Amino acid sequence: MANVETSLKEASTSIDGVLGIALVDCSSGMALGTLGGGKDLDLTVAAAGNTDVVRAKLRTMEMLGLKDEIEDILITLGTQYHLIRLLKGRGSAGLFLYLALDKTRANLAMARHQLKKIEAELEV
Repeated sequence: MANVETSLKEASTSIDGVLGIALVDCSSGMALGTLGGGKDLDLTVAAAGNTDVVRAKLRTMEMLGLKDEIEDILITLGTQYHLIRLLKGRGSAGLFLYLALDKTRANLAMARHQLKKIEAELEV
């Protein structure tokens, strides 16, 4: 099992094109850990904003009567991918990993695969 810091470092080194990554508490919108980002990508702002995205999708699913779980949410920008992966492991309910990728360097399928692996090893 890996702690938050180790998991974020693993993501930043094992996934091509990472611009920033954060572990986010969905109930508060606070980032519990971040790595990367910068002046063009404020991960604390991104954590709070993407919490709203997750909440909106969960509300919509409830209104539609969908009895399913979100694996991940993909937002495609002109130059970036933003990937939100809701965690389901023991002790990690209500948390998600937020990953920003450079679209020209990233392999989206591999990024999703690596996030799933990191989720399985993460101990919160």
